[in-house]
Amino acid sequence: MMQSLTALILASFVGYAGAWYFGFVDGNFALLLFLATVVTGLYWLAETFYFLPRRRRTAAVLEEESIRRRAELAKVGISQVDGDIAQAKHRLMMQPWWLDWTAGLFPVILAVFVLRSFLFEPFKIPSGSMIPTLLIGDLILVNKFHYGLRLPVLNTKITEGNKPQRGDVMVFRYPPKPSLDYIKRVVGVPGDEVAYLNKTLTLNGKPVAKTALPDFFDEDLTLYFKQFEEVLSDKRYRLLNDDNRPAFVPGADDFQFKQNCRYSIEGVVCKVPEGHYFMMGDNRDNSLDSRYWGFVPEKNIVGKAFFIWMNFGRFQRIGSFN
Repeated sequence: MMQSLTALILASFVGYAGAWYFGFVDGNFALLLFLATVVTGLYWLAETFYFLPRRRRTAAVLEEESIRRRAELAKVGISQVDGDIAQAKHRLMMQPWWLDWTAGLFPVILAVFVLRSFLFEPFKIPSGSMIPTLLIGDLILVNKFHYGLRLPVLNTKITEGNKPQRGDVMVFRYPPKPSLDYIKRVVGVPGDEVAYLNKTLTLNGKPVAKTALPDFFDEDLTLYFKQFEEVLSDKRYRLLNDDNRPAFVPGADDFQFKQNCRYSIEGVVCKVPEGHYFMMGDNRDNSLDSRYWGFVPEKNIVGKAFFIWMNFGRFQRIGSFN
């Protein structure tokens, strides 16, 4: 019974993962990890308080019977008895495969669940929207508690934490499709008026400091792009501009609070509503960001990106970033 049930449960997990991998369903890793933690935790409890004590009782009965048998044989003068119950006891105490693959994995899955849900979560940069700060293939860590702890799956905030600041690199749930995680830079906080006109960023009527740097060579595209250093709040970071891209924003979606934005041939001006943030990529002319799909609500925040822990093609990338 338990073998069949466990096989069905494991097959369900494998089936879901396979359907996600081949694009048949929109996967939710947080939900998958939560369910795996719950299921293996139930097996661990059953093993700790039922199956393991039962195996121990069975082994104890076997040992008692062996001792009684040896005592009876000793009464009739037989002291040499064939057979060693040690191996039999070992087999009795072994976890069956269905407990080994559930209860046995629970401590590891629980540790991953706690680490990923409340402390740090790894992400891989899939696109070039944050070049030159983050390159395609960078493996980064995201601080999950900086902006306040959130319940896994539900993403409900349970501690206050810090407010996102202008210049932070933030991971968030993509508003048009919350099952996707996006990473951009915070350029506008609630109440700000953000203007991006003629490829110049202005906040509340004041141009953001911007200094020209040597051109950036994109090794993947084998092209040079204009590079600048921008200072937002106390954060210095680099950004790119592409002279071949126009300043205006083509094909902006309909989104909540779109009435807060004014689009023109020069670009866009937006007033950030309360509880929302305006996000932009550092690769300014090659980034699908708040200019196109709107503001990020506070409930969509995942965490603050802060460290590149690996890039298998460029080991020198490892380290912190602004």
